[in-house]
Amino acid sequence: MTTRPHERDVSSLKGRTVSVQEILDLFEVRVRDHRTVHRISHALTDAGLTTLPDFAVCGLRSTVDVVPLAAVPAQRTSADTDDESDATDEALPSHALPQRLLLGDIPSARRGVVSVGPGTPLSQTTFLMRTKGLAQVPVTTGMAQVHGVVTWGSVAKMYEAGKPATLDNAMEKDSLPVADARQEFFAALPVIREHGYLLVRGDDGCLSGIVTAADVTDRFEGAARPFFIVGEIESLLRRCLGAALDAEAIKAVQTNKKQEHRTGQVSDLMFGDYLRLLDGEQTKQSFAERADLNWEALKWPNMPREQFVGLLKRVKDIRNRIAHFDEKPLPPEMIDELTTFAKVLRAFAS
Repeated sequence: MTTRPHERDVSSLKGRTVSVQEILDLFEVRVRDHRTVHRISHALTDAGLTTLPDFAVCGLRSTVDVVPLAAVPAQRTSADTDDESDATDEALPSHALPQRLLLGDIPSARRGVVSVGPGTPLSQTTFLMRTKGLAQVPVTTGMAQVHGVVTWGSVAKMYEAGKPATLDNAMEKDSLPVADARQEFFAALPVIREHGYLLVRGDDGCLSGIVTAADVTDRFEGAARPFFIVGEIESLLRRCLGAALDAEAIKAVQTNKKQEHRTGQVSDLMFGDYLRLLDGEQTKQSFAERADLNWEALKWPNMPREQFVGLLKRVKDIRNRIAHFDEKPLPPEMIDELTTFAKVLRAFAS
């Protein structure tokens, strides 16, 4: 049972560096589980405080800084990101970088965990690993208390040491790689590289998933490849447009800047500007008329303009999705569209 201390005692932690054990002692807690973590977190929040790093995922002897809640940037919800994306697609600069990536943004970090209890026979555990295709299985009590992790490597070490084949002997117990879902993804990469996996705790302090080296590869195979294809597309577009159009044609579409700040440099264009330069069917008549002249200046007589502009619009939409680092990987058909458009541009840019 968690005992809630007086609010004065909780507030006295502000600005201090304390051990996780001290926090648990204050609340008269022996073991962290989803209930006790939830109650302690609420008590800290009510006092306007939080800990860095999160006390729920640190070792008992680890120290945490107790800081004002207002000092920690609030996490944006997916709905906030979607609203922002809708509002800024046109204003998204060509050099925009992906949004901040958290461990919880990796699908496997929220997918759940296959675990076994402390009394499970080792033979059942390894059978589970073989049949489920798992490289590691946590040994837990209630998904909050982690006793260890069984991996194929830890099983091999047990046999090499000549120890009896028991679950306890087959577990990795020291320095287990555990992190909070709200932790920055890139900060966790060295741990994943060292151990091959990372246990992830959700907001309630319970295990919510496992991120493995394979998950990292899958995530970035789906994210980095289209990101670089779009980068090549922009480079090719700039090469083609920069060679054919003069500075005045470029300045004419830099309407998001004051007159004196319009450089006339193709390298300063945003992706939507490419469409304003070439789309003859855009709503604003003055842009459409200039676009007709710009298309003629490209001297691409064998390029079907309508199809080209249609593909360019699709690439713009896909690019904005990539730049906002949508947590869902691009579907294969979108990657095919990017690849096709890049091939078309290569032929005309050479």
